[in-house]
Amino acid sequence: MRLSRRAILAAAGAMPLLAGAARGPASAGTGLVSLAKDAKPISPQERLARIAKLQRLMSERKIGALIMESGTTLDYFTGVQWHRSERTTAAVIPAKGEVVLIVAAFEEPSVRESLRVPAEVRAWDEHESPFVRIVQALRDRGVASGPIAFETTTRLFIVDGVRAAGPAYAVVSGEALVRACRLIKSPAELALMQTANDITLAALRHVHGKVTAGMAPGDISALMDGATAALGGTTEFALVLLNEASAYPHGSHQPQTVREGSVVLMDCGCTVHGYQSDISRTWVVGEPTARQRKVWDTVKRGQEIALETARPGAPVGAVDDAVRAYYEHEGWGPGYKLPGLSHRTGHGIGLDGHEDPYLVHGDATPLASGMCFSDEPGLYIPGEFGIRLEDCWSMTESGPKLFTPLARSIEQPI
Repeated sequence: MRLSRRAILAAAGAMPLLAGAARGPASAGTGLVSLAKDAKPISPQERLARIAKLQRLMSERKIGALIMESGTTLDYFTGVQWHRSERTTAAVIPAKGEVVLIVAAFEEPSVRESLRVPAEVRAWDEHESPFVRIVQALRDRGVASGPIAFETTTRLFIVDGVRAAGPAYAVVSGEALVRACRLIKSPAELALMQTANDITLAALRHVHGKVTAGMAPGDISALMDGATAALGGTTEFALVLLNEASAYPHGSHQPQTVREGSVVLMDCGCTVHGYQSDISRTWVVGEPTARQRKVWDTVKRGQEIALETARPGAPVGAVDDAVRAYYEHEGWGPGYKLPGLSHRTGHGIGLDGHEDPYLVHGDATPLASGMCFSDEPGLYIPGEFGIRLEDCWSMTESGPKLFTPLARSIEQPI
């Protein structure tokens, strides 16, 4: 079972597992200035171009419509940013015609606030079925039967509700349709990701010099949240792993505090107009041991090998293979065994912190200009410590382009 970001942070002691919990100190007094004031959100014209591409793909594949509920794909096409609950908020994008947005009537004004494309909004009252509304929207757009696609994260009760209300339809996966649209980032998307990464790195630089003996993970993550807000980002996560907890990629329930010789691993990200950053830095409080320094340098070289391997047309899995081969030569692993690298080398990133494709063995997706990834080949030694360095990059025709420079050394990690 994949934990949510919030659950992961709570497990690591970095934040309380409560919706709406305080996100740390106010940004006032940090001395930091917003880096996001000139960031431009995705324009309505770009969203309409995305919808046109999707409709073209559906027509080619003889799929009548794509249905999606609240989430990043709904945001990607329409701008609508809304939470998921038992009340269905969904969009029907037909192969031909205008988008139809299905929303609970009492939530309609709030949902409309983020709508950025022309769409017909159809509301349903609490005693009515949103699924009947979806089926009627399909029929009104000329889709009376045949294949209809669902975005892959759409919950089963919604899929089943539409099936029951419209048994003439054949349900198919919308994964290939959405992937074809979201895989390659536009210049506007890349610009927002650059700003998000700039903010996270600046926040890490601000926090790095303030970590002192006696601090707990929550103290450090609160500093990070405050710096991120002051710099103009919306905090997505601020995972802080200390000492032995750094050996477990998503942390431990065991309480940890900073002391002389502590390993401090911070994995942090924010959003700017929905687009994400993801940066990890690891350092030692005081003088690193020879073993800590050797592992840190090995991970840094692992990052470099990942970037050296990434070339246009190469399968994304080859990046993971190259890093893992180097680590095995250095005595780690083999494969995913510990001590070693127990997770993939990286993940795609954009509106989602983790999205297709992944830098993992066996993924044959060819690297293409505009794809974006993390580069995070950590090394973990259970019972001792772990080192993770992570920077994000975009693929270009000439090779990877980093959003942030790699860490210099264990003494100068930011």
